[in-house]
Amino acid sequence: MAVAENRTRVVTGKVVSNKMDKTVTVMVERREKHPVYGKYLTRSSKIHAHDESNQCNVGDTITVAESRPISKSKTWRLLEIIESAAQV
Repeated sequence: MAVAENRTRVVTGKVVSNKMDKTVTVMVERREKHPVYGKYLTRSSKIHAHDESNQCNVGDTITVAESRPISKSKTWRLLEIIESAAQV
């Protein structure tokens, strides 16, 4: 079990939506170098993550880990909330 746990991907991103029940949408950004021009570009991906207790809010910075498919589009689960967004 411990060997399989070490192979899971872990990424950090910002919550952009928490309107679904037990699901958050996370924007994960990465920087890539352009193959010809050498300029660094910011690329982003939106992923759905499982949030069992609905504790995430929009703007939170969270860590998610890859897991078995939970639904059609959910294959990530919430590990921890790194930084909570300021409440207005």
